[in-house]
Amino acid sequence: MELKDLNFLIAIYEEKSISRAAERLYMAQSSLSQFLSNYERALGYRIFVRTASGVRTTEAGELLLQYAYKATAEYKRVQDEMQDTANLKSGSVILGINTFRGSYMLPPVLNAFHMKYPNIHVKVVDGRTRMLEQLLTNGDLDLALLATPDKHSRIESEYLMTDEICLITSPTHPIMKKAKKNRQHSGNSQIPMYVDLQDAANYEFNLCGTDTMLGQYARRIFLKNELTPITYNDNMSVLLASSLGAAGQGLAFTYYSSRHYFRNAEFLSLGKDGGTIEISTALAPGRYHSKATLALRDVMHEILT
Repeated sequence: MELKDLNFLIAIYEEKSISRAAERLYMAQSSLSQFLSNYERALGYRIFVRTASGVRTTEAGELLLQYAYKATAEYKRVQDEMQDTANLKSGSVILGINTFRGSYMLPPVLNAFHMKYPNIHVKVVDGRTRMLEQLLTNGDLDLALLATPDKHSRIESEYLMTDEICLITSPTHPIMKKAKKNRQHSGNSQIPMYVDLQDAANYEFNLCGTDTMLGQYARRIFLKNELTPITYNDNMSVLLASSLGAAGQGLAFTYYSSRHYFRNAEFLSLGKDGGTIEISTALAPGRYHSKATLALRDVMHEILT
C-alpha cells in the first residue's frame, strides 16, 4: 500500500466524485477509475459505492479512509521533523488563506518571509474560512489565516487583528455627500467617515453570496433595520463586489483592511450598524509543527500587526 494510493482514495472521498477527484489530482478520469477498480479487486472489498450523483463510502471504505488519514498525517509529521534537521535552510509549508484577504495580505508576508528564509517554499491553498478550518483539522494544511475561528474547535488559534466591516465606494459616488466625519472615531471604528445605513439604502448595492460572511452580515443588518436593499447583483464574490464598489458601480460591503488593496477608494463606517471580525493564525491540531511553519506564523504576526 503506497502513500500515493492513499492520497488517491482521500481525493475520491473528499470530492465524492471520481471525475472531480481526477481533476484535483491532474490525471485522466479513466486512469483514476481503473486504479480504483484494481485496488478494490486486490483488497477484496468495495471501498466506494457508485451512485447517480457520484460515490459514497462503504463500511469497509470508512475504516480504510480512517487509516489513510492517519497514515498520511504521520508521514507529514515525519517529513516535518526531518525538515527541521536542516534548521530552516530548506523545507516547505502549506498555508491556507481566504482568497480575497490573501490578495492583499499575503504578498507583503511572503516577501518578508522569503527575505529571511529564501529556500523554504510556501504552498498556498485559497478558499473560504469553513473549508480552510476543515483542511486544517484534517491535517492538509500546516497553517491558516482564519476569520473568527470556532473557539470550541480543536484548532490552535492565536489572535492577530480585528477587522471592521464597512462600505466601499468611489470618491465621486453621491453617497459621499451624506457621509459624516467620525470626530471621536465613534465606538471602536478606525474609519474617518461614516454613513447611516438608512441613507445608503437609497443607492444600489452589489451583494456577496449567502455563503460568505459579508453576504450573511449584509442581509442581517438590512433585516434588522427593516430595509430592502436595491440590488440587481446579489450573489457576487467579495472581490468582484468590492471592485465594483471601488469603481463607483454601486455600494458594497467589504473589510477595512482591504484599503491596502483599493488605495483610491473611499471606506465608510456604518456607525451603530458596523461590525467586526477577529482574524487569527491557526495551526493544525494535535500534530507536530515544523520550525518553518512556526517561522511563517511569526512573520505573519510581525508584518500584519
